[in-house]
Amino acid sequence: MSSCGNPTAEEEALMPRRLKFGKSKVCVKCRLKPGNIVIRHAVYCKECFSPMIDMKFRKALEPSVNASAGTSKRPRLKASGNLCLGFSGGLGSSILLDIVHNTYFSSRLPLDDSGKPRGGTNHPRNASVWPSCIVCYVEVCGTFAGMRDQTEDIRSVIQRYPSFDFVPLRIEDAFDDSWWTTVSGSSSIPRISLELGKEGLIADGLCVASQATGLTPVEALRSYLSSLPTQTAISSAIQNFTRVLILHTAYSRGSSHLLFGTSLTSLSIYLLSSISQGGGYAIHEELQEEWAPVTASSSRLSGALRVVRPLGDVTAKECAVYAWWNDIAVVGRDKQRRAILGIAGLTKDFVVGLEKDYPSTVSTIARTCEKLEPKDAPSGQCRLCQRPMQSGIQEWKGRISIRSFSDDKLAADLTHLPSSSRDNLDTSTPSELPPSLALTNFLCYSCHTTLTSRSSRGVKRSVSDVSSAAPLPTWVADHDLYEERLIGGGGLNKVPEEEMHDIVAEFLIDN
Repeated sequence: MSSCGNPTAEEEALMPRRLKFGKSKVCVKCRLKPGNIVIRHAVYCKECFSPMIDMKFRKALEPSVNASAGTSKRPRLKASGNLCLGFSGGLGSSILLDIVHNTYFSSRLPLDDSGKPRGGTNHPRNASVWPSCIVCYVEVCGTFAGMRDQTEDIRSVIQRYPSFDFVPLRIEDAFDDSWWTTVSGSSSIPRISLELGKEGLIADGLCVASQATGLTPVEALRSYLSSLPTQTAISSAIQNFTRVLILHTAYSRGSSHLLFGTSLTSLSIYLLSSISQGGGYAIHEELQEEWAPVTASSSRLSGALRVVRPLGDVTAKECAVYAWWNDIAVVGRDKQRRAILGIAGLTKDFVVGLEKDYPSTVSTIARTCEKLEPKDAPSGQCRLCQRPMQSGIQEWKGRISIRSFSDDKLAADLTHLPSSSRDNLDTSTPSELPPSLALTNFLCYSCHTTLTSRSSRGVKRSVSDVSSAAPLPTWVADHDLYEERLIGGGGLNKVPEEEMHDIVAEFLIDN
């Protein structure tokens, strides 16, 4: 019971709690049958629940199917390319797989009351919206030792839908030159390494390493993850690699739409987690975006890939009930993969607990983030996460940062690569290559902050891991980083002590 006054003096001061459902236990849709489930204080029966989820799915997806709406008020749904589904084996992606198959790829045509196809089998409404569909799955067992490979389990699920083609990927493909050559057509890709343990890591820790480094894709992946400063950075890197791998695969196979099975609960968790890590500028792209890779001339290719999350209005509770009542198999994820640490894990615990007591507030998170828009146009695309990048990031960070160049640790961090790393420079590349390349201006605020942040607990790394240069993903190297107009633009410039004193003089207190 809640109190609006003094319960001992006023008997009417006690205010009863709001019921979990409305005034009636009858279904709010059909008004005939008793309800079986309560969703945000509304009661639904089993027969009305599944059509409601299908309606939410179509309402979120179909406005983005056609490239242009045209003049018709009810245009025919026809996409300009193929369809790609991002599948993780979780609850949301399993439901997405089933709904997409039953809605757009099932062999059963819509029937009328007489049992015949409505409008005939050749009616335009019975034509396929997408010519074909591929399902991309990224196996992450290579990130840590002891994780089980679930590729065959996922394959057995996809085989139940004969209209879909299964495209297995591995997270170590981010460091595999052969995979990048397949999806991009580029050849002779240089290997770029970065000392993530340095304070001035982007400016002075970047080098072009030899192709014959002897590291396999799995070893390169683990070397990169072990060099990250925090647990939050590790979980964020795994999410970014998975996303970029699916984006490039879908684009290379001629897909016009990429669908993710992100539920409302998962979307709210990711939005809050992304904002807390400095990704607020690209928050609108997390809801719906049009993505295309950037060529070496920094121009977007024709034909953008539309990324849609059609289950963005369906909570995790609704997804679980829908899967139970429709007998949808859910493979699940490895326990070690689910044990996410850092900001993402804390945000998940907060939102899941919030949804149990106040379910309507979870949708408010997504609705509020949907209204956010950046004030200025993006200055390009981040080399690491492939998201829009805000202009003037480093200038702003330089104004708010307080550094003392007399610090011994900072002075040691700002030195160039050790002699052992200089010996690995590729001699086949042009001899005019500078000793260091500037990548700072080509990283978004979130990636740069994540790579340079320091944790009070830290990540257990050996001394050799910190001092050695960690390899970067292949898509970072396949850009015009070697052109003279891009080199030296993002370095960390040392400001003289007298000039620093003049800048902050008006803020200092006299002794």
